[in-house]
Amino acid sequence: MNNSKAIFKDNPFCKLLGIDYPIIMAPMFLISNAEMVIQALESGITAAIPALNYRTDVAFREAIIDIKSKTNKPFGINLIVNKSNIKYPAQLKTCVELGVDFIITSLGSPEETIRQCKAKGIKVFCDVVDLKFAQKVADLGADAIIAVNAEAGGHAGNIPLKELIPLLKANFEIPIISAGGVATGKQLKNALNYGTEAVSIGTLFIAAEESPVTDDYKNALIEYGAKDIVRTSNLSGTPLTVINTPYVQKVGTKASYFQKMLMKNKRLKKYVKMIITYRGMKSMEKSAFKASYKTFYVAGPTIEDIKEIKTVKKIVSDMIQQYTEA
Repeated sequence: MNNSKAIFKDNPFCKLLGIDYPIIMAPMFLISNAEMVIQALESGITAAIPALNYRTDVAFREAIIDIKSKTNKPFGINLIVNKSNIKYPAQLKTCVELGVDFIITSLGSPEETIRQCKAKGIKVFCDVVDLKFAQKVADLGADAIIAVNAEAGGHAGNIPLKELIPLLKANFEIPIISAGGVATGKQLKNALNYGTEAVSIGTLFIAAEESPVTDDYKNALIEYGAKDIVRTSNLSGTPLTVINTPYVQKVGTKASYFQKMLMKNKRLKKYVKMIITYRGMKSMEKSAFKASYKTFYVAGPTIEDIKEIKTVKKIVSDMIQQYTEA
């Protein structure tokens, strides 16, 4: 894999962070942990962890310090920056104080994050799903745009990769990172050919040996295919992609009439969203880490390309090998 590093020596995103390959191990809610991040960094890519994966600021700080003690390679933190995340101010403060390399902002305005990070030299990459929001974050000073397309897992966008990337490339000069639709070296090459400077990959790494989820979850990623991915409104305030297991089919994917009515109330919306998200988090946690028939397996359509469970390093090396052969 060493000879392949030269392929990306002029890649803007690789140069921005000083990494070998233009790949982010995406921040995966409940799943990403320090071990996975360290293995990703040692494989030549970068990675990010959701701050919400840690219940206390002490645990959050310990994780960042642990990673920094074992590698000097760049990694980031994902922050949910909307009002429903009451931990956001403290999480941002911790990121700034400990000097993470970059922050990925999601589900809200990144203005405060960018303001605080600019002064400390911390880069900010912002999730967007369309041109309108991309323009807002670019105007605020984002260092890169993460284009969450329709093929993404989790909170996916609505515009296909092949349409969203050229649209953003035509309007912005900062790096565009594509999130969704990449699980093979050929797909990586296609994404770069559409104009993205890097890709963010999540679903593929859920099946890694180092991933903390149950074998049932990992095996589901192998057994099901792209046609089995559906969007549900039962787990968070916004639609989330999951595998259409028998349990998902049983409970349905639509929010209840009562939930919809409460979400329309401007005064109550914030609190209703917090409650839905909390309950959804608990459901996802049970599905991911305990044997249960109540299975909500978050994933994207790239499960079509997951055939076996491999180490993080093997996943990366196979992808780069496929890229060179594509």
